Amino acid sequence: MLAITGASGKLGGATLSALLSYKLVQPSSIVAITSSQPESKTWTTLASKGVNVRHGTFDDASTLETALQGCTKFFLVSTPRIELDFNDAPEGQGREKHHMAAIDAARRAGVKHIYYSSLAFGNPSKAGVMRAHIRTEAYLASLKDVKVTVIREGLYNESWPLYLGYYDPKGDDRETVPLAGDGKICWTAIDDLGLGNALVLEAPSDNYAGKTFYLSTGPDTAKTMQDVAALVAKNRSQAVSVELVGRKGHEDFYIKTRNMDAPAVEWWSSTYDALQDGECLINDPTLTKLLDSKGRKAIPMEGTVAAMVRG
Repeated sequence: MLAITGASGKLGGATLSALLSYKLVQPSSIVAITSSQPESKTWTTLASKGVNVRHGTFDDASTLETALQGCTKFFLVSTPRIELDFNDAPEGQGREKHHMAAIDAARRAGVKHIYYSSLAFGNPSKAGVMRAHIRTEAYLASLKDVKVTVIREGLYNESWPLYLGYYDPKGDDRETVPLAGDGKICWTAIDDLGLGNALVLEAPSDNYAGKTFYLSTGPDTAKTMQDVAALVAKNRSQAVSVELVGRKGHEDFYIKTRNMDAPAVEWWSSTYDALQDGECLINDPTLTKLLDSKGRKAIPMEGTVAAMVRG
């Protein structure tokens, strides 16, 4: 049995969809773990796919242990509770707290192989968003009683508005977007990541046990935020460009001018230090090979931006 957390979310949902649509795993052999309750819309939607639906939440590890009973493989999709990372959360108190609780629950339940969805930054990294992933990766590496695979998921095509200064694809009127820094990113569509994950999960356990790798497009299609702004401008028929203002300028603008939450902005602004260092310029052919095995090419960033801007 294969268990997936976040099966109704973006990455977990795309992975579940690929497993089912490509008939890689029988629905009856999949456990979709959700924090929702029976009879909720999320629960019934998952159940309609023919998979086993079980309740489990990061806030109560015992529910995850129960949900994971009988499962041999576990795809742990990282928690979206980013607020846990704010204010330089000490080790063990950021998002890794939830991840470690889920990992230990899986071990108690008898899971044989844990696959963890990390993020496609470097390790070590300057990005605050990567800190909890690095701590989780280190914890996984210390374990001797379970097989481990770390999948560093490419930065989503669909997440460009966040990187482009919280840009609103439909109604943002800014011609100049202040950012702390810039650098090339190997953008990767969520659907492509879903299929890549699904093929890794479907493969014999020993194929990926003990490995850490990236699922990402290659450097030949990488784009900076300035490049993305140009794509937005093209599709909106208006000027949009990036102005590099440094960390302090970035934080001052979004906290004081845009009235955004200070801990969130300060946590996120370090991302641009990582971009400038080239952390997100990835050269790993794993995803390309996996997509090729199913006759697919990576979804280009140009199409994603056009769809999000034009609707």
